[in-house]
Amino acid sequence: MNRAKSEPESEPKNEPKNGSMQATVIAEMRRRIIKGDIEPGASLSELALADEFGVSRTPVREALKQLQTEGLVEVRPRVGTFVTIPSRREITELFEMKELIEGAAARLLAQRGRVPEIASLERNLREADAAVERDDRERYAALVQEFHDLLIAGSDNSKLQAHYRILMNQLAYSRLVNTSLSQPGRATQSDREHHLVLELILAKDGDSAERVMREHVRASRRALLASLPIGGRRERSGDAGS
Repeated sequence: MNRAKSEPESEPKNEPKNGSMQATVIAEMRRRIIKGDIEPGASLSELALADEFGVSRTPVREALKQLQTEGLVEVRPRVGTFVTIPSRREITELFEMKELIEGAAARLLAQRGRVPEIASLERNLREADAAVERDDRERYAALVQEFHDLLIAGSDNSKLQAHYRILMNQLAYSRLVNTSLSQPGRATQSDREHHLVLELILAKDGDSAERVMREHVRASRRALLASLPIGGRRERSGDAGS
């Protein structure tokens, strides 16, 4: 009877453990790709990752399938698995979606009044002004990402936020900020564009806030595409966008 009682209990105990290991691999690999710790185009070995994480190949394989669904890795049959390098067309399409989502977020935030995100955006811009003044591009790049994240949070729309997270993961936005900011005058112009967006939000002018936010995203896309090599479907995306 003791054996009959203990045997059924051993099966379910492993399931959450396996699920937890898979979730850990997914989260860490996603973080590395988005932050640029793993270079675009890098080959990913199931065996090496299983050894690194101390797991079997099964949770690693399932994690890579999930990351493929998110657009972060590309599985080439009989060749291997690689970190995705978006083509110029894919980058353009992703930025078109970014423009739509962030424009909508600006409009929605303009309708909400003096919500907590407004104070956070004002603080963000004060810090951004100081970073631009001292030419601290690394700090300004972080504040750029925070500005956009605060705008999305301020929309108070969970569906919009969920789609935005997926989109940002596919763009690996964290590694795209710096190149355009290295162009003469881009950081200053980007900062001005952020100020104008917030001014329109504070004025509760949703139409204009959406229009200017979309113009800002288009300017970021132009800066990014200008930094990419011409030709080939899978160019390295490098760093850009602000």
